[in-house]
Amino acid sequence: MSEIFLKIINMSISASYIVLAVLLLRLLLKKAPKWIMVILWGIVAVRLVCPFSIESVLSLIPSSEVVSPDIMMDRTPEINTGIPIINQVINPVISGSFTPDPGTSANPLQLWIPTFAVIWIIGMVALLIYTVISFAKVKRKIGTAVLLRDNIYQSENVVSPFVLGIIKPKIYLPFNMNEKDMEHVVAHEMAHIRRKDHLWKPLGFILLTLHWFNPLMWIAMRKCTEDLELSCDETVLLDADDTTRKQYAVLLLDTAGDERGFTTCLSAAAETMRYRLKHIVKVRERWTGTLLLSIAMFLCSGVS
Repeated sequence: MSEIFLKIINMSISASYIVLAVLLLRLLLKKAPKWIMVILWGIVAVRLVCPFSIESVLSLIPSSEVVSPDIMMDRTPEINTGIPIINQVINPVISGSFTPDPGTSANPLQLWIPTFAVIWIIGMVALLIYTVISFAKVKRKIGTAVLLRDNIYQSENVVSPFVLGIIKPKIYLPFNMNEKDMEHVVAHEMAHIRRKDHLWKPLGFILLTLHWFNPLMWIAMRKCTEDLELSCDETVLLDADDTTRKQYAVLLLDTAGDERGFTTCLSAAAETMRYRLKHIVKVRERWTGTLLLSIAMFLCSGVS
């Protein structure tokens, strides 16, 4: 189990560099279509599940194996971040704290790393239990939902529209929604389904469960969710005029409920709400998409 834990640690550290790069690109490419950001978050996901790396001069990752699998057996344990100045600061501390005493043969890390591995497993189990309980509560709330048409249901217990389901995803709407508003809402939720967000989000949560100890992964999950929502907003408003965009913004506020807007499984925070409102009232230049994607993909080349 310790070997698996160390592998996860190395994968998480490698992915952290890419998360930082995507967050930076997200700031630099504010006017870029959000589907570009979604693709870049996909690169992060690949890094989180890929157990090996291909070295490249263009790689954003200084070292693909920061923690050696043999560190528990080293007489002078060290890490290799790929950044000399960081190694010079951290390694003396590690060596001073975990180098075995001359009279003993055991490396203290032989105790600490298995302990951390157990804590890692406990954290994963806790998150999974929380997810199962939350899903059961949602299923109970929508147990009385009424079929409207196709895969669209309405329920008095639904505050904000959402999609639920893996194999056959269903759209759940609140009652008393007028036809015009419903048209926009259903278009947004159908965009999620067409893009398989009902599959990607659970996959993202599984990856988050594996890497729950890394704060950057929580930030990445939140920002990725935000970009998924904005990308669907863009799809719905692709050819919309200013009046329609403003109506859509009003609808977003009306369906916000307890600080939630249109969303698939995960609720949007107030900060995300403000960002979406600011985003959807602006007209995007569609011709920049291909160019920006090329630049972004180039900057992220060699990340694996």
